[in-house]
Order: sequence, then C-alpha cells, then structure tokens
Amino acid sequence: MKKYKIYQVDSFTRTCFHGNPAGVVPDADGLSEEQMQRIAREMNNSETAFIFPSNSPDYDVEVRFFTPTTEVPICGHATVAAHYVYALEKNFGNRRVRQKTKAGILPVDIVKKDDDYSIVMTQGTPVVSEDLGGEVRNRIADALGISTDDTCREYPVAISSTGHSKVMVPICSNQLLHSLKPDLQKLTEISSVIGCNGYYVFTLNPGEDVLVHGRMFAPAIGIAEDPVTGNANGPLGAYLVYYNILQNPQEKYFDFSIMQGEAIQRDGTMRVHVEKENGKPVLVQITGDAVVAFSAEITI
Repeated sequence: MKKYKIYQVDSFTRTCFHGNPAGVVPDADGLSEEQMQRIAREMNNSETAFIFPSNSPDYDVEVRFFTPTTEVPICGHATVAAHYVYALEKNFGNRRVRQKTKAGILPVDIVKKDDDYSIVMTQGTPVVSEDLGGEVRNRIADALGISTDDTCREYPVAISSTGHSKVMVPICSNQLLHSLKPDLQKLTEISSVIGCNGYYVFTLNPGEDVLVHGRMFAPAIGIAEDPVTGNANGPLGAYLVYYNILQNPQEKYFDFSIMQGEAIQRDGTMRVHVEKENGKPVLVQITGDAVVAFSAEITI
C-alpha cells in the first residue's frame, strides 16, 4: 500500500470552477495501468495525468494521460495542469521540461510571473488532411442538429493533428455554436468511419480580441463535451495556417486567442502560436494558466 497525492486543477483559467478540470498525480511511480485507469474513472475528468520520473537522459519526466475509459497519447489541458502542479511542487523558476508522452518527447516551458505560473506546451508535428468532402460534412451537420448551410462552406471540414487528431468544423454563428445539442451517438458512428474521435466546432471572429470561440465533442472516447481543449485549438492553428485562413502567408508565425466552454459555464482561454515555413505549419504551441481547485491523498 502506498499513499498518492492527487490534485484537481482547472486549466486555461485563474478562477476555480472555470476552464477545464484535470486530475494530476504528480508522483505516479508504482501505479499499474489498471490502477491509473481506475483513478481516472474515479476522478471522472475528461483526462487525468500521471507523472513518472525519468529513466533516460532524453527526457525529464514521463506523463501518461487517461480518460475515464481509455488511455490517450497526449492531452493539452492535462499537460498544462500536470506541469503547473509539477512547478508548484518543485518551486521552479522559468525553465523547460522535456516530457515523454505516447505522442513523443515534447518540451514544456514553465513561465513564472508574480509568484504564479503559465505553461507553454509545444505540441507534436502538425498534420492536416484534405477536405473530407460533402458527404462527411452533411453527416456531421446532421449529427450537430444543424443544416449544412450553417457550416462555413468556404472553409473545409478537415482532420488536423498535433499529436491527437480532431475534425475541424467551422460554423458561422456564435449564437448557433452555444445552442448546439449534438446527437452523440451519430458523432460516435461517424468517428468509426473517418478514424477521428474529436469534433472541434468553432467560429471565427476577425477584428475581435478573441478570434475563436469553440466547442469540442468526443463521445467515442467517453467525452460528451470538453470545456477548453488544448489538443483542439493547437490543431486549429495548424488548420488555419495550412488553408491560409485569416492570416498573412508571408508572415513567419500566426498568433491568436481563443475562448471555449461558455455554453457549459466552464469558460476558459488560451493563446495559440503557430510557426510557418513556406506558408505551412511546422510548430504549434499553446499557452495556458491554471489554478488548483483541491488536493487529496489516496492509499492504494
């Protein structure tokens, strides 16, 4: 039997009970895969992160991510939560931590300011698909309870990944976005056809401080709706650059802010940074804040 400390952290916010909650076990050494899955199910957040010490000079820590039902390769908000807790426990200043994940070894930058931390997550290699076509667009629109004409027809529906893929679904109205009541079974069925489990439905608001408002649904992996999603908004940045949407292809980077979670009263924000070569995305980073909601100990 061993005691483990568990944190509940709200990511992409400085206000408790907003943003996206994640569980964090900062010293998971000794836990089996089955125990991690059970802890994640008990915490019942969209993801719980488990931090292990390094056994290699190639990385500083290993982090594994579990939803209530399965392990996933990477998670944006749980990465922010994990390294926020890690920084608090280690009393870090500014520094870079190399984390090993099932999406590869990725750097995380810890930025200390005013006795608190922001976390900058460098995501995996951007990969963006071609347009999935009209039939898939129509099926997704039907599953979302909207017409195909409610989607932004001038922009493609495509899969984008920076380690964990999402379908990018542009629609034209914030009011419509916040009123969506998707058919989760239909979305799950589409996932089995296209090989992608998450749907990021978003609007673009050029000229405003917050460019993107969005909602993310992933019922195929047990997430009806995720409040604020790093691994949706990073891929969104790659998608916008790849398709040259609302940005200057001559510039070497593209920065924007997003807000997500408003429809379920878990609003949060993040900054997205995309670096480009020859007009295509080559590096994606997200920056988020966090706050500890509570911590506890379990013996297992």
